[in-house]
Amino acid sequence: MRKIYTLLVMLAVALCASAQLPSVTVKDLDGRAVDTATLSNDGKPFAISFFATWCKPCLRELKAIAEVYPEWQDETGMKMYIVSIDTSQNASKVKPLVDAEGWEYETLLDSNSDFFRALGIQSVPHMLIVDGSGNIVESHSGYTDGAEDEVIKKIRSLTKE
Repeated sequence: MRKIYTLLVMLAVALCASAQLPSVTVKDLDGRAVDTATLSNDGKPFAISFFATWCKPCLRELKAIAEVYPEWQDETGMKMYIVSIDTSQNASKVKPLVDAEGWEYETLLDSNSDFFRALGIQSVPHMLIVDGSGNIVESHSGYTDGAEDEVIKKIRSLTKE
């Protein structure tokens, strides 16, 4: 029984690891509709971080990455999308937060959590790493100080392939 469970877990991870982004409509900070299946970075890898304005670990992660993001972009050409799952009532807090922090991430609003649910994500913060072909190659929840080092390691490995 344990072997079957282990096999199922490995299969689920493998399927998720090679999945494409689902087609869900979210909005950018200007209120324009964006189809998530079209998120890309001109053939280079990118990351997607799901967050909420009320989530302290989310904010710590985004602040930590912001400190090194320009260097990461210069080195690898990577891009970072951040996707707020704040409800419609709280979505008005996202742009002031992004502006106040000076974040240069492409910011999207998933007020109904449609994109979040379509990916089977259960909690924030949640980070996806997507290769230049649009395949999700890594997915993980939570944040601990220093975890951003793993993100850039994975991005670097994708740029060398």
